[in-house]
Amino acid sequence: MLNRRVMVTGLGAVSGSGLNVSSFWAALKAGRSAIKPFDLPIDNIKISLAATVPDFDPNKHFSSDELTILDRYSQLAVIAAQEAVDDAGLVCGEEILTGAAAIIGSGCGGKHTDEATYDRLYKQQRTRVHPLTIPKGMPSAAASMVSLHLGIKGPAFALASACASGSHAIIQGMSMIHSGMIDVALVGASDAPFTYGLLKSWDALRVLSNDTCRPFCKDRSGLVLGEGAGMLVLESEEHAKARGARIYAELAGCGMTSDAGHITRPDVEGISNAIKNALHHAEIDLNEVNYINAHGTATRANDVAETEAINRVFGDYANKLAVSSTKSMHGHALGASSALELVATTLAIHHGVIPPTANFTEADELCNLDYVPNSAREQEVNVAMSNSFAFGGLNAVIALKKYS
Repeated sequence: MLNRRVMVTGLGAVSGSGLNVSSFWAALKAGRSAIKPFDLPIDNIKISLAATVPDFDPNKHFSSDELTILDRYSQLAVIAAQEAVDDAGLVCGEEILTGAAAIIGSGCGGKHTDEATYDRLYKQQRTRVHPLTIPKGMPSAAASMVSLHLGIKGPAFALASACASGSHAIIQGMSMIHSGMIDVALVGASDAPFTYGLLKSWDALRVLSNDTCRPFCKDRSGLVLGEGAGMLVLESEEHAKARGARIYAELAGCGMTSDAGHITRPDVEGISNAIKNALHHAEIDLNEVNYINAHGTATRANDVAETEAINRVFGDYANKLAVSSTKSMHGHALGASSALELVATTLAIHHGVIPPTANFTEADELCNLDYVPNSAREQEVNVAMSNSFAFGGLNAVIALKKYS
């Protein structure tokens, strides 16, 4: 059975920090948060903060005909996917890209299309909707649009597992390369959750902050929603080396579990087992890990459970780990967060810089790790992990190594 090494050769990011990886990484290195007052024209909501994509004009990226079939989450996915492909040195129409896979996760799918449809039917009392409503808003729309825009004709499909959607999509691409099914995969996730219905629903959960996102802090007050897309090009080692690709890092292994318990409350055992499984799959000793990009939502339950799980798995070595939550800067972009966070973790290995946990004040008494407060840290990162834990008790952990 094949078990080929998998490399990251291209990165793309759209986030509250901007429309490309360079803006994203510059903000993370500076500890600069993209969280700002919520200023979208949506009435009758209590949410006051968000990390929305700044100065985004769809007309600068797509024609009017294209926009008739592109929900906002698909737009963000295509932009980030194009950047990742360009970054990897691949070209639309070439055989390499034609035979690649496109596996795109999303926690929400085409909610802007759904919202516009319901507004038309129930608020405006219209009797007909746009004829392309279904293909524009379906959960697989972003995967289809990425495939169409980039000329990808290999396996293309969507994956949905709430806030772990990006990680699960990336793991699926990695597994397909491991097995020899494909040589190249474009993987990641996209979400655009700023619609009236979704915001009212999140408000009802009472987990949103009207202060800021400060994971692991004693005075943390909840998560802040974001939007965006993170994309990665994955290749087998042989394929990447044969074409002389620049390799950011090796995607070394993964761990996945489900809690089979509470629908929203994280489970320490489920998280711990996912971390253990990732270490085992990647054949990594726990004392080799330098950095963990935490799920770090800044909710009361998550931060304590994640800290306890890390302590449980790593024991005394946990105090030697750098742990940070980049959600403090790009917000919680739902399914896209895990993909954006893997982009950040990849860049931490590539550049030897650990992004901080921004907005940090004083650690919670139950959060006793090194959370890299407020300022990035220059440090060689040979092995790193990225944690993602979703509603429904769906846990995914990805391990990366510096390539050698």
